[in-house]
Amino acid sequence: MTQAASDSEAPASPVSDFHDQHVGHRLKLRRIAIDTYRENVAYLHRECSVYRAEGFQALAKIVVSCNGERIEAVLNVVDDDKIVTPDELGLSEQAFSQLCADEGHDVRVAQAEPPASMDAVRRKIGGERLSYDDYIAITRDIADRRYSKMEMAAFLVATGQNGLDRDEVLLLTKSMLATGNRIDWNEPLVADKHCIGGIPGNRTSMLVVPIVAAHGTLIPKTSSRAITSPAGTADTMEVLARVDLLPETLDKLVRLERGCLVWGGTTSLAPVDDMLISVERPLGIDSQGQMVASILSKKLAAGATHLLLDIPVGPTAKVRHMRDAMQLRKLFEYVGDRLGLYLEVMITDGRQPVGLGIGPVLEVRDVMRVLENDPGAPTDLREKSLRLAGRIIEFDPDVRGGQGYAIAREILESGRALEKMNRIVMAQGVQEQKIELGKLTYEVCAERAGSVTHIDNFFLARIARLAGAPISKGAGVDLLKKLGDKVEQGEALYRIHAEFPSNYDFACDFVRQRTGYELGEFDKIPRGYVEF
Repeated sequence: MTQAASDSEAPASPVSDFHDQHVGHRLKLRRIAIDTYRENVAYLHRECSVYRAEGFQALAKIVVSCNGERIEAVLNVVDDDKIVTPDELGLSEQAFSQLCADEGHDVRVAQAEPPASMDAVRRKIGGERLSYDDYIAITRDIADRRYSKMEMAAFLVATGQNGLDRDEVLLLTKSMLATGNRIDWNEPLVADKHCIGGIPGNRTSMLVVPIVAAHGTLIPKTSSRAITSPAGTADTMEVLARVDLLPETLDKLVRLERGCLVWGGTTSLAPVDDMLISVERPLGIDSQGQMVASILSKKLAAGATHLLLDIPVGPTAKVRHMRDAMQLRKLFEYVGDRLGLYLEVMITDGRQPVGLGIGPVLEVRDVMRVLENDPGAPTDLREKSLRLAGRIIEFDPDVRGGQGYAIAREILESGRALEKMNRIVMAQGVQEQKIELGKLTYEVCAERAGSVTHIDNFFLARIARLAGAPISKGAGVDLLKKLGDKVEQGEALYRIHAEFPSNYDFACDFVRQRTGYELGEFDKIPRGYVEF
């Protein structure tokens, strides 16, 4: 694996000579133990002479420099000497780690100039079509942390509200790819699989990776942690093994086992994507153009040459109509083709959660039951994973079309997938902490008899979040009934698990108004979407 900053096409970030020449005011550096999640934040005391002399205002941006290093940060003003004294500058954990200086060291502060690329954002707000130079300037400034979260939100709203045509999506993807590291595995076939999300319990990656790796195809899977969902692949895998691996460790692991399931946050792959997501998800912004640029920039940066994309369609999925799925599919294919990525799309059933568990521990339980060929393993998770793995195996030029599913099933049923998963866990580092299912439980029961005709994905995901997932890995929702199942009055539909009383109370209060299930006649179940 070789890893290099792929910004050769990107012009240098415009930094004013003023900051190089301006001495600024000296203060003592203090580390403030606050996680500001991908935003640099600085703290000045209201009685600080620098604050008064420079006319700083709260939420203004300042430049902090020390030993030739310089960062920009959003300013917070405090009145408590216990946080910072008048002769100190405090930096959040995020900012402190970037400045690479010790506490007590002299630092200089000065006013920061607004990023020049905000002119392009304002033009986008006005409805203009932007060029590659515009997008590379914006993404470079974001990567250099010259944008506040408010400015990033303005960019996201502008591109979401006014839309991006397919060529702009391509330009945005290229610019996001150019402002970070890019891995080259030096192999002709590097596979990856991604689901656009929105379906709880859809932990197919933890089955696809060991099956495909056992076949011999390289599949280094880097995943994100959950932001608004009950669990990401990295959160779930962390129940079994370490996921925060350094690039050199990742390289050795993938060479040895042909696959991995790790968190992508330590590799600096398309970092602009992570920064935009930190703003995008809380705002509930999820435009198609941003989604395509986000996914493809990450996959290309991770070295993928072949990608299988899963688009679930259902009444409470991200994509709710087949026409929207087909439109999204064409957009992915257009951008992927022009960036040299071989891409296939599967449109799958998104009417209900996949598997029987929502939340890290419960999802690991489902995955291990499938790997162990347990008769109680969830059939939908098993079958979907085999179909996905089979399609990826068919990327191999030595495998004829239509043979992939049978090969994947043989690898699973023979125990080779389980063996490969155990080897990957050992190579990544076995999780030392024993993580158990939450002991506080509450069963949600049917108010009347009938067949399950509807399950609200979003509602159940929210219950699991309220119960504490994914921070509390033992929290979540254990599904006892799925679509089409017959239910008697008073019979349990699902069980909530929590580790802490406050989370337990939140989740229980939430479900007292409605259950997220609908019961009726069997013939009222909505039609499922078949694999494309």
